[in-house]
Amino acid sequence: MSKKIRVKPGKTQSMVGFCAGLVFCFLGLFVVMPMMGAFGIFWTAVAVIITVAHGMNAFSEKGISSHEIIVDDEEDEVGKTKERRLMPETDGQSIEKRLKKAEELYQTGVITREEYERKREEILEEL
Repeated sequence: MSKKIRVKPGKTQSMVGFCAGLVFCFLGLFVVMPMMGAFGIFWTAVAVIITVAHGMNAFSEKGISSHEIIVDDEEDEVGKTKERRLMPETDGQSIEKRLKKAEELYQTGVITREEYERKREEILEEL
């Protein structure tokens, strides 16, 4: 059984996108539309859509997700769910990087507290 996790940009990233979107909206209204007609209308409409999307992410709790992660649970022959594999074992990464990655996954809600603690202990045992 797979689990879908929707991820939206951070507040800071959304604020930057919102401010840049406002600049492009004003450029569209006062420069591009008067000079280029139909293309100016298209430009301004796209700028408004981008600004609204970033504004929703920056100023509301709901927001709009930018991408989706699908986590598959494997089942053994008896039908019991095995532990999810969210991170590669080593992939040549340093222990510090792997610990940071595990913490990021926990902070963003991809893994539970228990999964984070288990992975952290597993990484530290390699020392």
